[in-house]
Amino acid sequence: MISKETRGIVLYNREFRESDKLVKLFTETDGKRMFFVKQAAQSKLAAVIQPLTVADFLVKLNLNGLSYIDDFREVAPYKAINADLFKLSYATYIMALADAAIPDNQVDTALFAFLEKTLALMDEGLDYEVLTLIFEIQLLERFGVQLNFHECVCCHRIGLPFDFSFRYSGLLCPAHYDQDRSRAHLNPNVPYLIDRFQSLSFDELRSISLKDDTKAQLRQFVDSLYEDYVGLRLKSKAFIDDLAKWGDIMK
Repeated sequence: MISKETRGIVLYNREFRESDKLVKLFTETDGKRMFFVKQAAQSKLAAVIQPLTVADFLVKLNLNGLSYIDDFREVAPYKAINADLFKLSYATYIMALADAAIPDNQVDTALFAFLEKTLALMDEGLDYEVLTLIFEIQLLERFGVQLNFHECVCCHRIGLPFDFSFRYSGLLCPAHYDQDRSRAHLNPNVPYLIDRFQSLSFDELRSISLKDDTKAQLRQFVDSLYEDYVGLRLKSKAFIDDLAKWGDIMK
């Protein structure tokens, strides 16, 4: 058992026996781990083990079983996200996506920082749909998917009105559209924005603003990328899809 302090994001918790809980943290220093909390409702940890909470945790790490949380400090509960069903749904999805992208116990400080920053910007009020799209695009490599959205796969020219070919797993320029009659027929803005999203920095995120129809086109295409190349179907994503159908009523 190793005692240490680490920053962590609560991904989820679930009941264990009558009054205990299992809490999954994505820690900055030790990856994703499961923690046991005894008598959770009466514990001093009750408030801090709720999903979408980030804090500095004092933990005991067990390399071969459940770990334990001793204490915490500097809690940030993402209040704006938790107060809005739409933000909450998208935040829950990107946390589930991060959980699925890497194995438990694998350290990934870059992914931890990316997730924490994305949640912070979402809580701050930036467009949660755009943030989610950017998160999905940059996470593709974690699933072993490397796609070039910068140049034509045939002639390597850049800066043209490209379309995407699932057959070639890359872009086609107008001179090579005929290489794939089943190409995606995208609005050229879509591959252009995907190319930008792949390398967008945190500072640039604040300047991104997209129209609703552009976001809808991006959503449809990113969904098709995940369906064809990742094959991942998360319950939190299905909820977002349903939310798009009836969410306007709530708005």
